[in-house]
Amino acid sequence: MTKPTTNFSPSPHSTLRPIFKLHPVSPPSTPTKPSLKILCSQNPPPPNPNPSPKQTLTLVSILSAIPNWADTIQERGMRQNRTLYNHETWVQHRSSYRHIRHFLSSLSSRVILSLIPPVIAFTSFAVLIAGYNSAVFVHWLPEFFPTLRASSLPYQLTAPALALLLVFRTEASYSRFEEGRKAWTKVVAGTNDFARQCHLIYGSDMERDLENLLEADDLAVVLSSKHRPRCIIEFISQGLQMLHLEESKRNLLESKISCFHEGIGVCEQLMGIPIPLSYTRLTSRFLVLWHLTLPIILWEDCNWIVVPATFISAASLFCIEEVGVLIEEPFPMLALDELCKVVHNNIRESIASEKLIQVQLNAKRKSPATEHSPNGRPTS
Repeated sequence: MTKPTTNFSPSPHSTLRPIFKLHPVSPPSTPTKPSLKILCSQNPPPPNPNPSPKQTLTLVSILSAIPNWADTIQERGMRQNRTLYNHETWVQHRSSYRHIRHFLSSLSSRVILSLIPPVIAFTSFAVLIAGYNSAVFVHWLPEFFPTLRASSLPYQLTAPALALLLVFRTEASYSRFEEGRKAWTKVVAGTNDFARQCHLIYGSDMERDLENLLEADDLAVVLSSKHRPRCIIEFISQGLQMLHLEESKRNLLESKISCFHEGIGVCEQLMGIPIPLSYTRLTSRFLVLWHLTLPIILWEDCNWIVVPATFISAASLFCIEEVGVLIEEPFPMLALDELCKVVHNNIRESIASEKLIQVQLNAKRKSPATEHSPNGRPTS
C-alpha cells in the first residue's frame, strides 16, 4: 500500500483547504487498494456585489416603460404644427362619415394612447378582484377569506359629484383655451392695424421693410434677450421715436402697440398660472378611488362582467379628464405659426393691391362721368 501523498500548489493570495479524495492505485501485479490523496484548491471568487444595470431589469423599470412611452407619444403630438381650417376642411369636419373616420383613427390618437397606462392598471386590478372572489366562491381559499363586495348605494350618491367635477374641470380648461385664442386674435388684428397706420401716416415702403424683418445684428439682440416679444416691441417703439413725425401721429402709433402688451400679458398669465392644482389633484384622486372600488361594487350584480365594465368606465372618464388637461395649455392647440403666416401674407397682399386700387380709382375719377355712379363714388 502506498503512503498518502500531499500535493500543494500554494499561492500568496490563496487559502489552503484540504480536499480528500480516495482513488484507486492499481499496479499490474498487486490488488487494488484505496489510497488517500490530499489536494489544495483556492477559494472560489466572491460574487460581484454590483451587477451591471444592463443585465438587471428591475420591476420599476418594467412598470414605467409603458407610461414613459405614452408620455413620449403625447408630447410628440403636442409639438405638431396645427393648421387653420378652410372650406374643404370644414366640409370634412362635419361630414356624416366623421364618426367612422374618428373610430378608425383611434389607435393613432395621442389622447387614447396616453390613456393606456391607467386603463391597463385599473382593468388588471379588476381582473385580480374577480379572480380572488371566484377563488373564494369555489373554495380554493380557506373559509376565513371574505368575498369582496359592497353595496352600490355609495356610488349612486357620488356619481353626480364626479360628473360635475369632470364637467367643471373641462369647462375651466376650455375657458383658458378661449382666452388664449382671443388674446392672439387681438394681436393679429393689432398687427394689421399697426402696419396700415404706419403706411398711411409715415408713408413707408412696406414691401422693402418686409423683405428683411430683422437685420442680423438686430436679430442677435432679440435672440439673446430673455423676453423676446418685449424686445421686439421695444425695437418698434424706439424706431417710432426716431421718425420725424408730429406728436399726435406718434402718439397714435404708440397707442397701437398697447394691444401687443395686452396680448403678451394674457399669454404669460395662461402659461404661468394653471388651474388651481387642488382642483386637478382632487379630480385625479376621485377617479383613482372610483375605479379601485368599482369592481367590488359591481361584483354582486356583474361577476366577471366587472372587467369590461371597469375598462369602459376608465377609458371614458379618464379620456374626459385627459382632454381637460391637454387644452389647459392652449397654445399647443392653436395654429400660431399659421396665424403669423396669415398676418405676413395679408400685409403683402395689401401692398400689392394698394397701388392697383389707387390707379383704378384715379382713372375713374378723371374719366368723364356720363351718369351717376351706382355705388356712390364721387365723379368730380
